[in-house]
Amino acid sequence: MQNVPRKPTLSPTKLTTYLACPLKYRFTYLDTDGRWYLKAKSYYSFGSTLHAVLQRFHDPADTQVVSLDEVVTAYEESWIDAGYAGADEMQEAFGEGRRILELHVAAEAQKPMPAETVFVERQLRADLGEFVLIGRIDRVDRLPDGGLEIIDYKSGRAVVTEEDVKSDLAMACYQLLVRRNYPNEPVSARILAVRSQSTATASLTEKELAEFERDLIALGREVLNFDLDEHRPRWLPNLCPTCDFLPLCRRDPEFDEIATEAERSAAAHR
Repeated sequence: MQNVPRKPTLSPTKLTTYLACPLKYRFTYLDTDGRWYLKAKSYYSFGSTLHAVLQRFHDPADTQVVSLDEVVTAYEESWIDAGYAGADEMQEAFGEGRRILELHVAAEAQKPMPAETVFVERQLRADLGEFVLIGRIDRVDRLPDGGLEIIDYKSGRAVVTEEDVKSDLAMACYQLLVRRNYPNEPVSARILAVRSQSTATASLTEKELAEFERDLIALGREVLNFDLDEHRPRWLPNLCPTCDFLPLCRRDPEFDEIATEAERSAAAHR
């Protein structure tokens, strides 16, 4: 029997990385040189710690993390210390994380009728022809009206709006994935900013979802056909200064000139 090649997979993270900067996508996923430049980030460690605890708290099968004391214990056991500049910064973050979890547990306790959790931290897949879309979803609840609600935790923001949900590529991908895996069920998407418990919900119509899927397939095709030699470095003021791969871009003999010209142009338009 002839082996059939496995289809490539694309995720919301890969797609958003490519849209932000094709070279960052290259050094993250394609070029093996990139892995030597990746550095631990405190905000990744912080977010991963909170996600791990929230996963256990909302998992119906996990009866060991229910009360606030149990949540705090799980938090202490799950703490990731990578990427912090020093003990003081880490201690401040640890205290903030505990405050966030206390706020979340209190908010959940005030709900008159908690939704039924369908699953937590599960990867879903959808075959889109040339590639398979994959996405790991924080949580899906079944609402009292029978619909499915996708919940995505955000640890780095304090406020979220409906427009944030509507314009978020990952949230659209999650809706597509859930609808593919749970056909004929109403689906909505909610972002929860855990720092403040600010939350917003939106839902794609069938027409919007079909349009998004077409655009997503076109984007996926572009990503899969990425040409390593086609993309030259460019200066992105909101991304480049803190990018791990800046030393790799600086290998281009024209990079400093490109960066200087971009900064001059930006200053002229301020």
